[in-house]
Amino acid sequence: MHKIQLDQDIQPLSEFRSKVAFYFEKVKKTKRPLIITQNGKSTAILLDVSEYQSMLDMLEVIEDVKLAEAQLSQGKEISHKDLKKKFAKKL
Repeated sequence: MHKIQLDQDIQPLSEFRSKVAFYFEKVKKTKRPLIITQNGKSTAILLDVSEYQSMLDMLEVIEDVKLAEAQLSQGKEISHKDLKKKFAKKL
């Protein structure tokens, strides 16, 4: 994900409402999220769809790594030789 530029990527809800199409295009072009504030507090974040998908993909990889680490710590590892045998049977 692209880094937020604080002077450009935080907008109050009233400003966002008046220029919705502009901000949609900006987020799509820059790939940076837009933080929308209400009453001076952050309320929502607008993300480009491809950036959101990238975040989901990264999260899935992290979850897979955590699962693998947990399995290893429980002694559920499998040797390379045994894995090759297992897949050879399926082919």
